[in-house]
Amino acid sequence: MTHAMLKGSNVPLEAATVRAVLRWTPGQGVPDVDVSALLLGLDGRVRSDEDFVFYNQPRHPSGKARWLGKKRVADGLTDTIQTDLAGVEAGVSRILLVASAEDVTFDRVQGLRILLYDAAVTGGEPLIHFDIKPQTGRETALICGELYRRGEVWKFRALGEGYSNGLKGLATEFGISVDESEAAAELGQAQSAATVLAPEVSQPLPPEQPTAVPVQPTYGYPQQPPATQPAYGYPQPAAAAAAGTQSGYGYPPAVTSAPDPDFRLPPQGPQFIRP
Repeated sequence: MTHAMLKGSNVPLEAATVRAVLRWTPGQGVPDVDVSALLLGLDGRVRSDEDFVFYNQPRHPSGKARWLGKKRVADGLTDTIQTDLAGVEAGVSRILLVASAEDVTFDRVQGLRILLYDAAVTGGEPLIHFDIKPQTGRETALICGELYRRGEVWKFRALGEGYSNGLKGLATEFGISVDESEAAAELGQAQSAATVLAPEVSQPLPPEQPTAVPVQPTYGYPQQPPATQPAYGYPQPAAAAAAGTQSGYGYPPAVTSAPDPDFRLPPQGPQFIRP
């Protein structure tokens, strides 16, 4: 039988290995939700960054806490953390089960619920479930509940405590060192790339050079260059001769040799004799 939890209530767990399943209802504008676990020492803080189990660090070094990933089920989407309570180190006093949504508030997440199963029982009913209601709706990270020791017994307490500064803020509060250098390096690389690309983008284009258009011959006759092209299709002897090229329409070029000094005009006819 499944035990429905109220905020602040707690219940002992008999299962040696617990599978904590975070479930929500997907839809338009609903953010993707991630589950994670923080293993806290006796002082209420993580002993090292390795005590943070999530999608980028899916397995605790002890092997006793693991992120199992997301699934689509009939009731929505799930994200799961599994913990072997019987094998958890004595230096761990509590395990926080956390839900987070990157830069999106939980007022847009519907049907948020955490369910705890006995991992040794396949297909069994959940041991407990807790419906999580954000207090303000502006939270971007929530502590859904905690697994904690009382002597030799492990218990679960329903919490639903929210953080408005996301998983980063929550993790920092419990001793996780958030390294800003990687984000700064990525930003610097992006700015450097923009600087390199900027001159290339803003460089004015060179003026276009005129492109010579070949002149096709008219009616199969060869054409001369534009500077020596005869007007209206008639040959220009002087221009053709000066260019040393064929005049238009296949006529030979004009003779350009010097005049013969011995040349004489023939006698003039009687039409030039005055009466």
